[in-house]
Amino acid sequence: MEYILEVNNVSKKYDTFALKDVSFKLPKGMIMGFIGENGAGKTTTIKIILDIIKTYEGNIKIFGQDKNTELNKDIGVVLDDAFFPEILTPKDIDIIMQDIYENWDSKLYNDYLNKFNLQNKPIKTFSKGMRKKLEIITALSHHPKLLILDEPTSGLDPVGRSEIIDIFQDFIQNEDCSILFSTHITTDLEHIADYITFINNGEIVLSKTSDEILNNFGIVKCSEKEFKKVDKKDYLKYRLNACDYELLVENKKDFKKKYDFKIIDKITLDELMVMMIKGE
Repeated sequence: MEYILEVNNVSKKYDTFALKDVSFKLPKGMIMGFIGENGAGKTTTIKIILDIIKTYEGNIKIFGQDKNTELNKDIGVVLDDAFFPEILTPKDIDIIMQDIYENWDSKLYNDYLNKFNLQNKPIKTFSKGMRKKLEIITALSHHPKLLILDEPTSGLDPVGRSEIIDIFQDFIQNEDCSILFSTHITTDLEHIADYITFINNGEIVLSKTSDEILNNFGIVKCSEKEFKKVDKKDYLKYRLNACDYELLVENKKDFKKKYDFKIIDKITLDELMVMMIKGE
């Protein structure tokens, strides 16, 4: 399997937080959802990949090469905390980007502007959702091979999110292209992500295909008496609710063969996060 992005044992220490041996691999032609609660390390990891944070331990390969500035021309970026000066218009951005990217495609950019009805007005007049769309189409319009997206659909209504997700799916029809997609809106990922990488408190908790997680993981609800009969090695986490226990299991079929539980609920990515973070 060919990988477009390889993050190997990346660590970074701060006074109150640390990334600890973060490792994951994004294959070509795939979308990876990068999830975790606020402060878990998603944005720090992305900024290290993009060389915004320059000092760290570990190794990063992009397109099979050690990370270097020459590769930036093939990376499209949308960050949650960065944007263009508000006095600029979309036309200004088109002119600026022609000087920055040799592969800048003004026709594609303007097609996107028309598609999303983004008029040539100062950015300061745009809503948050309109600004986010402008960021995304700018990232796409120099024909990158890797998209790195930090909360790309935040601020968008359901229709806007659906439009953007359709564009992301079109983007990876080229099997040489991939997306690293960090978001709190995990329902978006359930529709489009091929892989899920979950970071918590600076450490990777799991990195698996979406099918493995959504098809194999499950939530078992049981009484205290039933809970005491379950071997600890047969569940990952548990939570005590007002009336029952909830168990996070990694393989529903195996668990069902071993224990007489009739109902094992499918899991959502939101439920996975809550159980992994809040469970015992």
